[in-house]
Parts: sequence; structure tokens; C-alpha cells
Amino acid sequence: MEFRLLGTVCVDTLTGPLPLGPAKRRSLLAALLLHANTPVSMARLTDCLWDEEPPLHARTVIQGHVSRLRALLVGADARAYGVELATLGDAYVLRAPETLLDSQRFEELLMLAREQRDPADTVLMLKEALSLWQGPALTGTFASAPLQAAAHALEESRLATVEQLAGAYGELGEHHRAAAVLCTEAVAHPLRESLAAALMTALHRSGRQSEALDCFHRTRRLLADELGIDPGRELADAYARVLRGEGGPGGPVAPEHAAGAGSPLSGAASAHARPGAAPGGPQSFAGTDTARAVLPTQVSPSPYTAGGVPADLLPRAPRGFHGRGAELTALSRAAAGEAPVCLVTGPAGVGKTALALHWARRSPAAFPDGRLFADLRGFGETGEPTPLEVLREFLLALGVAPRRVPESVSGAAALFRSLTDRLSLLVVLDNARGSAQVRPLLPGGADCVTLVTSRHRLDGLIASDAAVPVPVDILEPTDGTALLAGVLGEERVLAEPVAARRLAELCGGLPLALRVTAARLAGRPQWTLAAMADELADERSRLSYLDVEDTGVSAALRLTVQQLPPDAVHHLGRLGHHPGSHFDPYTAAALAGSDPVTAGAALERLAAAHLVTEAGPGRWILHDLVRLYARGLDPAGAPDALIGVLDHYIATALAAADTAEPGGEPCFVLPDDFHAPTATRDFTDRAEAMSWLAAEREDLTLAAAAARAAGLDDRAWRIILLQWPHVVWRVRDGWVPMLELALAAAVAREDPYAESRVRNLLGWVLTEEGRTGEAVATLEPSPGLARQAGDRLGEATALINLAIVQAEQGGLDVAMEGCERALALARKEPDAHTEMLALQHLARMQLTAGRPQDALDSARTAFDLGPEHEEAAPRVLLLSVSGEARLALGAEEEGIRLLDEAATEAERAGYDEGAVRALEALLRVTASPDHVRRHAEATRRLTADG
Repeated sequence: MEFRLLGTVCVDTLTGPLPLGPAKRRSLLAALLLHANTPVSMARLTDCLWDEEPPLHARTVIQGHVSRLRALLVGADARAYGVELATLGDAYVLRAPETLLDSQRFEELLMLAREQRDPADTVLMLKEALSLWQGPALTGTFASAPLQAAAHALEESRLATVEQLAGAYGELGEHHRAAAVLCTEAVAHPLRESLAAALMTALHRSGRQSEALDCFHRTRRLLADELGIDPGRELADAYARVLRGEGGPGGPVAPEHAAGAGSPLSGAASAHARPGAAPGGPQSFAGTDTARAVLPTQVSPSPYTAGGVPADLLPRAPRGFHGRGAELTALSRAAAGEAPVCLVTGPAGVGKTALALHWARRSPAAFPDGRLFADLRGFGETGEPTPLEVLREFLLALGVAPRRVPESVSGAAALFRSLTDRLSLLVVLDNARGSAQVRPLLPGGADCVTLVTSRHRLDGLIASDAAVPVPVDILEPTDGTALLAGVLGEERVLAEPVAARRLAELCGGLPLALRVTAARLAGRPQWTLAAMADELADERSRLSYLDVEDTGVSAALRLTVQQLPPDAVHHLGRLGHHPGSHFDPYTAAALAGSDPVTAGAALERLAAAHLVTEAGPGRWILHDLVRLYARGLDPAGAPDALIGVLDHYIATALAAADTAEPGGEPCFVLPDDFHAPTATRDFTDRAEAMSWLAAEREDLTLAAAAARAAGLDDRAWRIILLQWPHVVWRVRDGWVPMLELALAAAVAREDPYAESRVRNLLGWVLTEEGRTGEAVATLEPSPGLARQAGDRLGEATALINLAIVQAEQGGLDVAMEGCERALALARKEPDAHTEMLALQHLARMQLTAGRPQDALDSARTAFDLGPEHEEAAPRVLLLSVSGEARLALGAEEEGIRLLDEAATEAERAGYDEGAVRALEALLRVTASPDHVRRHAEATRRLTADG
């Protein structure tokens, strides 16, 4: 077990980091760790968790976070490490050995470095100390004054250590290393004069006098422009030494000229700010001997693409691409016509997608308006996306707001053709099953190129849309041997040219089979190519049937899998039962019944054998053919794999919801036979949690559908309902079909609790989409179902959502009565979040009914319950209704102030809908140019981003 403060605050265990949850909980842990083995008072913790006046229930919030932390530590067997979170009167103390805390180890290494006499030993100690840093200190915590001060002190200590490391390199005469270490930090801290002076000295000693002088003048201009001051003595002295040529290139630097000489080699507690140190800004971390500067580029805005940046949905370019010169030429020739449709066809595994992407990536300038890509999954087992789903992705990429995407295929296709009429755009449609699947997705512009790949000929597309076929056959032996050489190296292939050609022939020229075979050879340098060819010879009859989808690949895969360790084979077999399209180590562990560390190692093994492909950082995919083969490795493991991955999704979605909306209570009742994963992904803040929910939306839907098909309805509705933070944030983003699946699962379970919960969310989404009739029909049974289940909070939420629809239909009195009933239920529970929600909507209804004083009183009561700063939406809505109520009561100045505060907070949180509402209310009473501008900007963002 390890506690980390030097980067994202976390607790590392043998099975991965503990799921700490929201920023407030992480902040509490940081406050305890900064004073490890010392009692920390409730008042001190309150200061660390809230900047302004804390809410009335602050003590309860802290006690809840402590209770959750204590449970996490106990579950990780913390006592075995000597770790205990104890209560001492009105304080808490986290007892832990100092060796488990990275900031303490950092301090210890600095002390050891100070005691070294040999600069080489000093370098080793300092590099090891800096390697403990994984990012800015205390990342993921609430930015309260005490924690910011602690983070600044730690950062000052780190920078002093970097300067000392450069000085040690200078004493060794390794000035180029000193410059490399300092360059990265000087870019991140351009106003820190001590860094600039040290860098000048290192550059000068490396024989780079002009760069040293340039560094001085750049820093001098920044000091004048930003702070209005001249360089200090340290920087001026360094400049003078460079001009005099003092201590030129070569040899170790004298101590008084060493980079960072005189810098305190001390811990966070004794670090001091230096003149010119700029707080905040980009951070970079030493511990490597090279540095690289990245300069921003400017992109000319386009009126046809979101944010002025050309849309680019293409996956990463294929690696190790060989040959296909004739096919690439044929593609270029086919793309030269007017509104061409290029049809790349061939057998499974022959490399159609690789060819298409390689060609698409060669000349980005040929498509100035962007490149779109969609996997139509015509031959996969995860189900094809509907034309409307693909068109929706394309339209969003082109800058259309979600709410403006037509709901019919014909309407969306017409809008897509209209938008692309004057564009120069590439559209890649991969894995098409039939012509009808492609036609609605064709762009309208004469300068647009469509590239379709398929295992079928698609004669209908040739007949109706003049598609130009570009057939892709197996690789010729020459290209096959080139592919082998790309993996094994030319020397090894040239040493056995006959055997290499024979291998290419035995693999049938199929790129996937060639890569698998090459991977086996690459891992066994003692094997000859001839020996491998002899082993493959028995499979020749099967490899020749390349027109059969998986025969040749199965032969090659079997031979590869036989060489894998049993653990990797087990993970591969379970991956074949994954209902989604992507997976990470946590998902792979859940499928295999292992832990993320073991699963990650297995994935690396499988990747080395080209059995899985990394689609992005930490996200992997299986080729369709590999998936089919893997499924046959462990057919009996399908039920366990499915249960494992479904419960993994439930646990992770719970963690994401807990972090994104820490006050919410959507559905925290786990299935009766829930299988808790060995480790659950941790989310440092709301943004990370929401990003995961957005990235996993498709796989979560596929998992729910698989659960429904397997009769696991208790999992299906939970997996869908736990996405509620993402649903709330992007309510008009096409959630109804998914929620209807959840409702069907709840009804099939005859579970009134589940049915009520799903109806609540589905009814609210229908209301926001303007489908009030359907919303009423969905919501009316919900309060009774919740009552039947004994779910007071569910009943309260149902009454609130039903009241919203009733108010929109003009029934304000009935709606307010429903909100008051919900308020009473929330207070009986008690539940501050639901109580606040009822008050928020009641206030809005009271304002609409012409009762501004009642609305103001309801909003005040809601504010007394919270909400915390991370709960942006309720805060903004409460501020808005308070401001409008003040205006209605004649307090115009106070009303404008509250509405402006609401708009500012919404803009800061990226809650554009709340900003638009607040600014619209402001513009009804003031024509301030600032408000007009901000309203236009928020409306534009809302239109672009939905």
C-alpha cells in the first residue's frame, strides 16, 4: 500500500488504486496525509474542503467521507501495513508508516543527496526523488487555500531539487544534461529567474552561447512586460558571465557557477518562493535527461466544422503497412472522379481497413473540410449501428447541435447531403454489409470522396451509385516477405529468403496470419524461418481456404496461442465473450475473474502476439476473427464472463456517479448475487467521471442489451440507469431507446422499485424533448410503484418529475402540490439532495404563479442545504430563480447581481444551458453590452455542443 501526494492524490494497492471518489473525499485524505500521524481538527478539515462559508451540514459531509475512506482502507487490508484512520475527539488522525507516503520518501532522498560527496551519487539520489512525482502535487483535490498553499510548498521543493540536479550534472561536466533538465522547467516557469540563470549557465557551458543570450533576453522582456521589473542580480550576473565568456565550454563547472548553486535542498516545509515564480500555469516534471518543446499551431477556421477545426474521425494510421502499390494507385484513380464512391472489397482479414486508412492518411490536405469514419460492423457480432446513429455522429462532427439532428433517417440524410454539398470531405464507411446500409450515408458534394470497405461485392452500389470497385486480394509473396521483414528485420529474412517466401505462401498471403507468425518468430530469435515453415506445413490444407471466413486465421492463431502462458490464454478466451467493442485492464480482469494488474500484463502479452490491438491509450479491441477464435477457447466460461463484466460496469458506473454527482442517489441497491470486482477504476474529479461515461456509452448500452438477452434484467436496468449524470448533462442526446430497454428489463423483473426509477428518468428525458404527452403517460404510474416498493426518495423524485410536466401543461396548483408532497417525503427520509431538488422546482413554479416572495423563501431554504461547488447545475438554477424573484419584488440591483453570479458560475462550469437562462433573464432588464456578448457566446456554444 502506498499513499501518493506528488501527483494525483491516491492510495495504490496491489490490485490498483482505491476508488476514492469525489474531490472532497480526496481533499480530506490529502489533509490527513499532509499531517500524517498527527490529529487534524474538524475545523481544519472544514477549511480544506470549503473556501467560503461551509454548508450547515458540513460536519455530516466530513463524517460521511471519513466513513467511506475508513471502509476503503479496511477493505484493502490497511491494518496489515500499520495504517489506521482513527477518531480522536473532534479530530481525525491517519496513522501510517512514513515509508508508505511518497512525500516523506521524497524528503528522505533529498537528505541522502545532501550527504553525498560524489556528484554522481547526488545525481542518482535526486533523480530517484524526482521520479516520485507523477504530476502537480495534490492533483484531484478541491482548490481550498490550505491545500493550495501545501501544493505550492511541495512544488517549490521540487523546483529547488531540479536546480540542484542541474548543478550536480554541471559538477560532472555533463552540461548538456543540465540544460535538458532545466529547459523543460524554464518553459513551464518562464518568470523564475533562478531557473533562467541556471539554464543560461548550462547552455553556455555546453557551447551554446547564442541560446544562452536568447534565454536572457526572452526572460528580460517577460519580466518587463508581465511584472514591470528588471532582471535581478542572479540573472544579471549570469548574463555578464556569458558575455565575458567566463567558464566556457568543457570541464566541470566551479561550485559558485553551478546551476542551482545555493538553492536550498530542503523539504516542502522549508521551501521558499523565489522572485519571479509564477503560480499556476503548465507543469512539467524532471527525471529525464531530454526535453522537447511543443509549439502550438494555428488552424484556419472553417464555417462547416465544429469549432472551426476540420472534423477528423479517422482511427490511428495502421502500422507496418507493406505493399499494395497497385491498390493504392487504383484508389487514387477512382477518387479522381466527380463525387466518387470507391468500393474496397476482399475476404476477411485481407487488410481492407488497413488499406483504406493508409490511403486516407496519406494526403490530409486533399480534404480540407475533414475526414469522417464509421465502422458499420456489418460482419461483427455486436450489432450494426443504425443509419441514424451514424448520421448523428457525422452531423455532430460537422458542428450540428444534438437538438438539431432530425429524428428520421431521411431527414438526417438530407441535412448531411445539404451540409456537405460544397465541402471537400472524405467519408470512410468500414465493414459495410450491404448497399442499403451505405446509401443514406453518402455525402452530397461533388468534391466529396466516399470510401467503402466490405467483404461483399455490393453490386447494388455499383449499379445505383456508380461505385468503383477496388478489389483487394491476398498479398503476393514479395509483399508477404516484406511484411515479415518489417517485424523481424531485413537481416533475418535475407538470411533465409527461400524459407521466408515459403512462410508467406503457407500463411496464404493473409496479413493477419503473417503478423501472428512473425510475432511468434520475433519472440524466439533462436528459431529459424525454415523450422517455422515446417511447423506450418501441416496446416497448408486449411490455410488454402481463404474464402472461408476464419479457417486460415484459426490455424495461425492456434499455433500462436499454444506458445502463450496459460494465464494469457485464459484472458484471451474470456475476452471473446465481451459484449462490447472496447476493453481496458479493468474490463479484461472482470471478464477473466482476475485483477487489473494481472489482466494488464496478459494484454501486453496478447498485444505482442498481435492478438489484441490498442485503439487508444488504455483501450483495446479484438479483431472480429480473433474474437470468434477466442470465444471457442472457453465456451463454458461465457456465463461467468458475462456476469463478471456486467457487475464491473455496475461498480464502475456507481463510482463515476458518486464522483460526478456526490449528492445524488440514483440506484444504489446492488443485485442480490452481485460479484464485486477485485478493483474498481478511480475517478479524480467530475470531468474524468463524465468523460468515462461518455466514452463508454456505446459499450454500456451493448452490455445492457447482452444482459437483457441473457435474462439478467436486474443488471440491464442498473447499467443503464447509472448513466444518469451523463443523461442529465446532455439530456437531448438520444437517450430514449436505451431507457426504454431499461424499462422493459424492469417490467420483466416485476420490480416496482426498478420500474419507478427508470420511469422517473425516462419521463424527465421525454419532458425535456418536448414529448409531454408521452412523459405524462410514463410518469403517472411512478409514484405508486415507488410507494409499493417502500422507496420514499423514488416517490419524491417521481412526484417532482410529474410536477414539472404538469406545470408545463398549465396545472401549476397541482404541480406545486406534488412538489410539496415530495418535499415532505425527502424530509422524512431525510435526504438533503432530494429536498433541495424539490425546493428548486417549487421555487420556479411559485415564481411562475406570481408568488416571488414564496419563490425566494424556497430558494433560500434550498441554499441552506447546500449545494456544494461541484454541483453546478442546482446552484446556478437556484441563483437564477432567486435573481428573478428579487426583480419581481422590485429589488433590481440585487436581482441583477444574483443573475450575473448565476451566469458566471454556469460559464465557469461549462453549464451553457444554465448560462443562457440566466443571461436571458438579465437581458429582460438590462442591455449591458457585456451581457449581450456573453449571451451570444453561450448560445453559440450551446448550439455547437448541444
